[in-house]
Amino acid sequence: MIPKINTGTPRNVLGHIVSGALASAIVSGTINYKKTMQKQMSPNEAIKDTVKKTTQGGIATGSAIAAANFLGQPNGLMKALTAVSVGMAGIYAVEILDEKLGNAYSELSQDDELPQMQEVNELEGEEINE
Repeated sequence: MIPKINTGTPRNVLGHIVSGALASAIVSGTINYKKTMQKQMSPNEAIKDTVKKTTQGGIATGSAIAAANFLGQPNGLMKALTAVSVGMAGIYAVEILDEKLGNAYSELSQDDELPQMQEVNELEGEEINE
């Protein structure tokens, strides 16, 4: 019999999914913003990558917290391994969806602008010329 590991009070998995997603959004958003400003990545690629990593961060954090909660239970090793497996499957599913959507839709090139941005740029140009 595997001894119970004291992992403290069980934590709320849903709350940690949100926390993990927010942390991932902050990290990937900041890195992708820097890459966009340095013209290493288009804004569309940056948004796509940030959303993907935000989703994966939430999944990873949620499964890690669930696994830690299960390790705190008697004979919880199999439950913990199941939680880790579910997290891995979720992250893999996001990768597959990203590939499928990437193949199905063509991305806007860096030169393409959204109509709203064209209007904003025109208004800014009017303010500068006045």
